[in-house]
Amino acid sequence: MRLSKFQPFLALLCGVLLAVALLTPQPGNAKTATVRMARSTWETGWFQAEIVKQLIEDLGYDVSGPYTTETEDFYRAAARGDVDLWVNGWFPAHNTFLQQDEIGDRIVETGFAIERGVLQGYVVDLTTAERLDIENLEDLKDPEIARVFDRDGNGKADLIGCDESWSCREAIDHHLEVYGLQDTVEQISGNYVPLMQETIARYRGGDPVLFFAWMPHWSLGTLVPGQDVRWLEVPFFSLPDSLADTASSVPTLDNIVGCQRNPCLLGFSHHTIRAVANREFLQANPAVELLLALIDIPLEDIVAQNVKLANGEDELSDIVRHAREWIETHRDRVDRWLELASVDAEVLDRPPEDTDAAAPEPDKTLRVLTKPLEPLVIYRNQKYEGFCIELWEKIATELDLTYRLDGVGTIAKLLDDVVRGTTDLAIGGISITARREETLDFSYPFFESGLQIMVLERGNTLFNTLVSTLESIVFSPHIYYGIGVFVLTLLVVAHVIWIVERPHNPDFPQSYPLGIWESFWWAAVTVTTVGYGDKTPKHPLGKFVALVWMCAGYFVFAYFIATMTTSFTLDRLDGPIRSIDDLPGHRIATITRSTGAEYLNGVRATILEYDRVEDLYDALYDDRVDAIVYDAPVLQYYAEHEGNGRVQTVGSIFKRESYGFAFPKNSPYLEAIDITLLKLIENGTYEELRHRWFGEESWIAERTSSDPS
Repeated sequence: MRLSKFQPFLALLCGVLLAVALLTPQPGNAKTATVRMARSTWETGWFQAEIVKQLIEDLGYDVSGPYTTETEDFYRAAARGDVDLWVNGWFPAHNTFLQQDEIGDRIVETGFAIERGVLQGYVVDLTTAERLDIENLEDLKDPEIARVFDRDGNGKADLIGCDESWSCREAIDHHLEVYGLQDTVEQISGNYVPLMQETIARYRGGDPVLFFAWMPHWSLGTLVPGQDVRWLEVPFFSLPDSLADTASSVPTLDNIVGCQRNPCLLGFSHHTIRAVANREFLQANPAVELLLALIDIPLEDIVAQNVKLANGEDELSDIVRHAREWIETHRDRVDRWLELASVDAEVLDRPPEDTDAAAPEPDKTLRVLTKPLEPLVIYRNQKYEGFCIELWEKIATELDLTYRLDGVGTIAKLLDDVVRGTTDLAIGGISITARREETLDFSYPFFESGLQIMVLERGNTLFNTLVSTLESIVFSPHIYYGIGVFVLTLLVVAHVIWIVERPHNPDFPQSYPLGIWESFWWAAVTVTTVGYGDKTPKHPLGKFVALVWMCAGYFVFAYFIATMTTSFTLDRLDGPIRSIDDLPGHRIATITRSTGAEYLNGVRATILEYDRVEDLYDALYDDRVDAIVYDAPVLQYYAEHEGNGRVQTVGSIFKRESYGFAFPKNSPYLEAIDITLLKLIENGTYEELRHRWFGEESWIAERTSSDPS
């Protein structure tokens, strides 16, 4: 009854609050308070997208995505209002979409993700360029120069070019024709990422390289223009008619690092990367529009992050971390952007998100994706091979499947394509984890991986064992430490007894060199209890010193023996490495930021980290390290092939993880492939294949012996 007295007042208060809420401007658009972001299919642009996402969230918005989408799909979806923005617009290449009536007036370019430096062109290694004076692509008309870059023996220079579906492939073919290079140069088309990884490996081996590249991309962060490679100019600017709309008005550019001339004519349009958004969304959210206009991400930072992707930090979580680290590094500048673009309101009207993806329909030709990881997947001579590839081929043959195999350069891209359903399955060294199971389905585990130890292969003969033991003893610092302390103690006692006895005892000569030597002899034979008796103290003080020294001798000599014993014990610990229990006290090599590096942080050993697997092998051969700890399949493959007879893997695999094929959720192919995989394991086909690639050790045998079930 008392509450009823306040009901009119409460009703009035609620009405006022509701009116205030309705009249307060909201940062969200008219339909939703959640910013819906997209991103490109090329993962080298995901870093910028993640930075923008985190900054928009710092403004107080919720962000849905970014979701990966094809270029044309984004522009059409943005025009319809199904998605709000992305930061991966390439102009003038994307002008073709803006010129379409149903798109152009509904979306708008805004801000600059990268305003300058987006380059495309031909690159040659600097050593060869300087030696042969190569500055222009036209220089390759000379058959002698072209043959320097010939890998297949047909007399033509092998120009590493673009994937068949990329527009740059058409442009390169056009250039070879209009510049008169068809008789001396050929474009090598295939999966760009593994082709470039192979190219960089050849460069590091001292071979000449010639390839198409663009900035920003990790290839030009690894082989830096002006330091490692040189941009090649072209005789004149020309693009095929189909790409005429992508041509920029000024094809020459000033101050291009790594180009011999200024301005430089690279043969491709200069592009700008810009944010693109739905026009109505920006009008309803001026804070986001202002933020996009303020954001400035230096080109060199994007290239540096792309290099991290290429060096193994290629999980989606790594990209998120890279963006967060970049924001923290530039916190002062970022805070100014946020202050200028800040909104003082709470995001309302959140509709439920539809995250359910329909299972893909079975296609006649399966789309299969992979990522190189030797020896599971190897890209060589423009084709894929390796243990996983052969295993998949056998499964496909059993099921009579037709498929198209493509490759990517990062785990993030590989798994993203599977989640989106743009590929039917992914094969390779894909670890099965609980987090990935939330968005993917996995096949039955086909490979048990983990870490393993590799050492030099030594004979087990008695002679080799004795030589190894003597070497370790001779070079043991513990032995020399014990000897040094023992000799120093003898010298101190020798001086004391000489000073006391020399005035009246002829056994200890007056001259310093001879007297100290005789005293040192006396101290040595006395402390070892040998006591030859050829020299005896005569002065009472000397006899007292001798008595003390003889008693102390038991302790001094015991210390020396203990030091020697410790040295032998440590040498025993530093002996042959056969398991993880033998690692402490040794010098162990592994790859930087790898699972091996994480594991070895807790091991009492000297850890040396290298960037490349080849560096691990060199360190082992040069005796800079005693063992290598790294991924088991990589070490097993090397020991079975190139390192056969020189190295061996020892001990069992530890810190295990299982590999499987990855499928979109509810894939219609998963069950049939699982059954076929199990049949290949049961009939011995799998074990035969594994033995051929990795040698005697069988992961199935290990599982059977350790798991009675």
